[in-house]
Amino acid sequence: MDSSNSTSANLHVAILSSPGMGHLIPVVLLSNRLATHHCVTVTVLRVTTTVSPPESNLLKIPLHPLVNILELPPADISHLVDSSAKIVTQLCLMVRVSLPSIRSAMTNRRPHALFVDLFSTEALPIAAEFNIPNYVYVPSNAWFTALLAYSPILHQQFSEEYVNQTDPIRIPGCKPVRPEDLVDPMLDQKDQQYDEYLKIGENIPSSDGILINSWVDLEPETLQAFAENRSVINILVYPVGPLVRESKPDHRSSELVQWLDRQPDESVVLASFGSGGVLPQKQMTELAWGLELSRQRFVWVVRRPTGGPVDNAFLRVTNGGEGEDSKPDYLPEGFLTRTKDVGFLVSNWAPQAEILSHPAVGGFVSHCGWNSTLESIASGVPLIAWPLYAEQRMNAALLAEEVGVALRPRALATSEVVGREEIEAMVKALMEGEEGGRLREKAKQLKKSGAESLKHGGPSYISMCDLLAKIASINNVIS
Repeated sequence: MDSSNSTSANLHVAILSSPGMGHLIPVVLLSNRLATHHCVTVTVLRVTTTVSPPESNLLKIPLHPLVNILELPPADISHLVDSSAKIVTQLCLMVRVSLPSIRSAMTNRRPHALFVDLFSTEALPIAAEFNIPNYVYVPSNAWFTALLAYSPILHQQFSEEYVNQTDPIRIPGCKPVRPEDLVDPMLDQKDQQYDEYLKIGENIPSSDGILINSWVDLEPETLQAFAENRSVINILVYPVGPLVRESKPDHRSSELVQWLDRQPDESVVLASFGSGGVLPQKQMTELAWGLELSRQRFVWVVRRPTGGPVDNAFLRVTNGGEGEDSKPDYLPEGFLTRTKDVGFLVSNWAPQAEILSHPAVGGFVSHCGWNSTLESIASGVPLIAWPLYAEQRMNAALLAEEVGVALRPRALATSEVVGREEIEAMVKALMEGEEGGRLREKAKQLKKSGAESLKHGGPSYISMCDLLAKIASINNVIS
């Protein structure tokens, strides 16, 4: 054990996670990283909901022995909002009503530092009560972090709705953001979730630093802007990524894996829209026809369409398995028969990291959630960027225009139906075309770069060591 880890071995940190599998997964990945590579003891304080079972039961990620998940009492916000409340409003209110439980949990065992996730910044002052440092963990990229931290200044600059702007929204030193690519909470300033989002941006500077799930080679210009232009973020930023689920196969006998084993290398495209995303019926029909017309092999993780918002499943995610709903009636008539030799359908949930790492997989139609994005890059697989909600439009723009690992539909999938002809053309271009080859090569370069960044002595490893050394110094922890 090196000297930095000998000090870290005496540290205990608490990490607060808001509801939703998309939030719990990166928190657990960070926790396992701290425990496995820095010998830190971690208590995950998990805000739970009244509408779903404890998500830790669905996690499917082995926990390091030094990591413990403490499920807080379910947060009931039914008296505060109605069913029309947007997801950011719900998340922030759930954390707000859970503050007494968070404080109580920390009283039982005082940690050396408190980390909070993106929607839990209202808990930052609790750290001061215990005289410990606090940090915000943004399990996304640096560009999104820049927009979030700069949002209070943008709020003062713009008197009209952002969506009415014709020019890109400028952030000093960073790639401008087109109005149509802005995060969901910024699209309607009259909605409560805009106020909640703004509070997050206002709370961030009160922390002692920000951890982001990115690395230097992925976003060099934005990270340089953080260091050189304090008008965007005036506290230290620690890139600690890419933190992704390990892709070691745990069920080689499954029908899906056996099917993949029979396919040529890099011949299969995976289509999946995350643990919380749903497609409208009309779009699902067009996607089915596009996949069929492309004549490419595919694995499609299907979820029954609903008439609600695209993030409708976010807080009600289930861990469906292969074979469930095996004859979905929402797909075009005859689709299953016509594609039986080239396609494989999985209902609701699939072991995504394992699929992406399989040699047969050469492309990914993705909603561009950051967890999924990093899993794709970590497997060297390029994407078709199909954003649905949250910050996914920004992620898609980043991947297609700056990082260079993705194709993107001409129209926004959130506002228009992407037709079967365009889907067919994109899938063919990704899997067979020269441009797809270039994207695949860049993805493989970043796969190697990300792995090097996490190794002992790599930039993300050093960044984490610097952070832990600061925490140890503040707490007078010595080896």
